[in-house]
Amino acid sequence: MTEVAVRHEPAMLAAQRLRVGRSLVKLCDRSLGAVSPRVAEAIRYSLLGEGKRMRGTLFLSAFEAAGGSGEAADLAAAIEVVHAYSLVHDDLPCMDDDDVRRGRPTVHRIYGVATATAAGLTMVPLSARCAAESARALGLDDEAVGAIVVELMQASGAGGMIGGQLLDLEGEGRPLALAELERIHRAKTGALITAAATLGGRAASASHVRLEALAQYGAAVGLAFQIADDVLDVTATTDQLGKTAGRDLALQKSTYPALLGVEGAKKRAEALIDEGCRALDAVGLLTPSLAQIARFTVERTS
Repeated sequence: MTEVAVRHEPAMLAAQRLRVGRSLVKLCDRSLGAVSPRVAEAIRYSLLGEGKRMRGTLFLSAFEAAGGSGEAADLAAAIEVVHAYSLVHDDLPCMDDDDVRRGRPTVHRIYGVATATAAGLTMVPLSARCAAESARALGLDDEAVGAIVVELMQASGAGGMIGGQLLDLEGEGRPLALAELERIHRAKTGALITAAATLGGRAASASHVRLEALAQYGAAVGLAFQIADDVLDVTATTDQLGKTAGRDLALQKSTYPALLGVEGAKKRAEALIDEGCRALDAVGLLTPSLAQIARFTVERTS
């Protein structure tokens, strides 16, 4: 696997990204033997491409902030598997029909629609099994392991990422109010980012109060991340993004810049980051790493 630096990424986050990347390599090496070779190849292609690993690094930062001990990178990798699956299916012709992801052809352009669809579906139980095994390896009891797997699956399901994607598709071609747009993206993008934060707390056996603060932070960062994506879609190039620029306009999607203007969207994202960091600060969880993730969310250039 080739890892490259993400533009303006703090060194602390770069180190965590590399840890997650190594765990993804291990996961592929040990878990794809029973999968048909072409589907396994497509999964490996999806998982090991260049990427920010933002959800995995967020999980690790939350785990460490909440006092977790032990190597939790394998559990972070399980979260990244869910994210990668969502990208594979997002790019399919029946969804956003995109050709480029992370600076190279999308999975279905290389392996075909049928194999890409099968790869995405295979990655869902793969992530659940990886999460359960990794949580047990941290010494968590059955109840905690079950809670982690349930939360991960709920974040990726009809009440979270998949439901948000459906609302996003239904919203194409018609103007949406800001409240509708935020409802879509709190599910489509925000649910898994929120789960990454709270799962870090769960894996560290954090208190209910601290889990609530992590959830508030994750929800704020998740929505800010999507706003930054919308801004970059109209201000950056395809080469900078590693995916097709201007795609939202081509698909006639409502976006934050369209509703608020570019500067208004940036201010909304900044306000969300401040809100999330205040929630952590109130319970003593605002570490340099979590603060850096929040800032990077809105300051990144890709």
